[in-house]
Amino acid sequence: MSLGCERAEVCPACFWLSLGQGDAESNTAAGRKGRPGGEGYGPLCCSRRGACLSLFLLFLLATLAALLVVATVLGRPSRTPETQSCVTLSNRTGFLCHDRRHCIPAHGVCDGIRTCPHGEDEDESLCGDVPQSLPSFLLAYCGDPASWIYSDQKCDGTNNCGDCSDELSPVTACPPCGPGWWRCTPTVFTYCGCIPRALCRDRVQHCSDWSDEYSCPGPECLSLFLSTPNDKELAAMLGSF
Repeated sequence: MSLGCERAEVCPACFWLSLGQGDAESNTAAGRKGRPGGEGYGPLCCSRRGACLSLFLLFLLATLAALLVVATVLGRPSRTPETQSCVTLSNRTGFLCHDRRHCIPAHGVCDGIRTCPHGEDEDESLCGDVPQSLPSFLLAYCGDPASWIYSDQKCDGTNNCGDCSDELSPVTACPPCGPGWWRCTPTVFTYCGCIPRALCRDRVQHCSDWSDEYSCPGPECLSLFLSTPNDKELAAMLGSF
């Protein structure tokens, strides 16, 4: 089988590498014997069939390897933290499962329960070194930088940091209390600048100014007033606690 290198002039692979450096056909016709690096041929030209074939195979393997690297890089699915961020139905930060359909709350990641259909919210790559292994969109830091919470626990009305820095300025700027909350200075450690309206008019002081019992129009307000003759009796009753 002829590889185009029976004569020592030039092989096909060397010919293509030496275009513009000489006229191979004219050199053949003149009977000139080509040598590696000789006149009329490029420095990569070869004089033996084995060397020519080896050069060609090396070139082919290098090309295939380069194509494989490019295909691997371009074809790799994106798993960056930005593509995994989503917004839950309660308008809070969430984690988007790999099926691109399920958005679970941020605090549901690495909680020991596989919530995503394929359990990727508990993967070792995500939960192996919490919080360092968590993407930034899942994290919020407290007044003490060494303390952290999940991002959807910020501004939720609950004292998750322990010092209310996740609910109050200057560390965190949260919107005013929502319709389900009553704004006051709580007397209980669980809450910061608001208490749930469900605690209003329950005959227990939850606000330092007693506004949860005197002013807050909680959902139990109507039934409480129907069972209490007047505000003086209510005040006397509350004063006994």
